[in-house]
Amino acid sequence: MSNYALILAGGSGTRFWPLSRNAKPKQLLDLFGSGTMLRQAIDRVKGLVPAENIFILTNHLQEAEVRRQAAELPAENIVAEPARRDTAPAVALGVGLIAARDPQANMIIIPSDSLILDDNAFRALAEDALALAGREAALITIGIKPTWACPSYGYIERAVKLEDAALSHNCYEVVRFREKPDAATAAEYLSSGNFSWNAGMFIWNVAHVRSQLATHSPELAGFIDRLTAATDLPAFIGSEFPQLTPISIDFALLEKADRVLNFEATFDWDDVGSWISVGKYLPQQEGGNVSNSPLSQVQAGNNIVFTDSGKRVALVGVDDLIVVDTGDALLVARRSEADKIKNIVSGLPENLV
Repeated sequence: MSNYALILAGGSGTRFWPLSRNAKPKQLLDLFGSGTMLRQAIDRVKGLVPAENIFILTNHLQEAEVRRQAAELPAENIVAEPARRDTAPAVALGVGLIAARDPQANMIIIPSDSLILDDNAFRALAEDALALAGREAALITIGIKPTWACPSYGYIERAVKLEDAALSHNCYEVVRFREKPDAATAAEYLSSGNFSWNAGMFIWNVAHVRSQLATHSPELAGFIDRLTAATDLPAFIGSEFPQLTPISIDFALLEKADRVLNFEATFDWDDVGSWISVGKYLPQQEGGNVSNSPLSQVQAGNNIVFTDSGKRVALVGVDDLIVVDTGDALLVARRSEADKIKNIVSGLPENLV
């Protein structure tokens, strides 16, 4: 029974404008000088599965750059979705591609835009989960232990711990998935101690997930069946994938599945969802400022500064700002308004999007 990995790399990056653009979103950027998030994701799973068993799903705008960054993977393992259809159709496409190679395979699905520094701890848990997927009829998730009452994440409610002597990590039966809560509800989840953040990482046996899709999402199951029988994959994907109903994998399958398990992550994790998150990893400067380039300041504090040129930035009498400078655009925003950066993109000239 072989192991495979599927990396989802088709997301947009409007929260990181002006550095991110449609053709080069967050996962394709080197934000911290340690390689792009996509490159890190590839290296992370290369320790789990051989390169020929790694698949990447992207889109046509990002395909060329993804292929450049993943040049060691077989060309046919990088597939561009012809239309945006949310995570369930993307996962079904990945399951179908792997099922065509090995219908009994185990597979892990990870996003390309999460920051994980401890790859060894990730791989140790993933190996445990892949082995469990081969012997348990269950869909498996990896959850993050909440560190604060975050209303921006989905939550996974857990019940009893799975008793399995072969496991070296804690794994729990899942009660239900909870959508992004309000602040008060998130606080309740945090205090209860039996919730984890949904990190969008999944592990399962291909045959089992296909049987679950046949029960709970016949449209996606039928798509996979036809894909595995297709003789011209690009033509099949181009004609059938855009017809699939846009829906998340949580709604389409996980909330309905017969049995779901949840491993609690033993590794660090950050979804790096905004410039505020990026600021946590930039070099500390005087006055509580952070910057990836030389910085001079006079009575300026708690600012985040990022340039793609290494130019010196001078701040005088300003606090709590985000300043991002690229070759063709400059962003200045209050830290408290970071979530609104994505809203400016719709009004920009096409060459800046």
